[in-house]
Amino acid sequence: MITLFSGLKFKDKKTVKELRKNQNLTAKELAVKLKLDTVDILKIEDLRLRDISEPLRSKLTPILRGDYMDNMTWL
Repeated sequence: MITLFSGLKFKDKKTVKELRKNQNLTAKELAVKLKLDTVDILKIEDLRLRDISEPLRSKLTPILRGDYMDNMTWL
């Protein structure tokens, strides 16, 4: 559990672009998962995760952490 919490702190320092690339997602794929336009993702790419407003951050965090991969039945 300690590594989980320290991992979250470490991810707060990275930009959305770095976290997105770590999950091998394009801006378009991330936009589809969040039901946003690609342009909106490109606008926030250079921001750190902690600098994004709360409603969007709460949507972004599970995807950038890879939680959506846990729900895939074939794995």
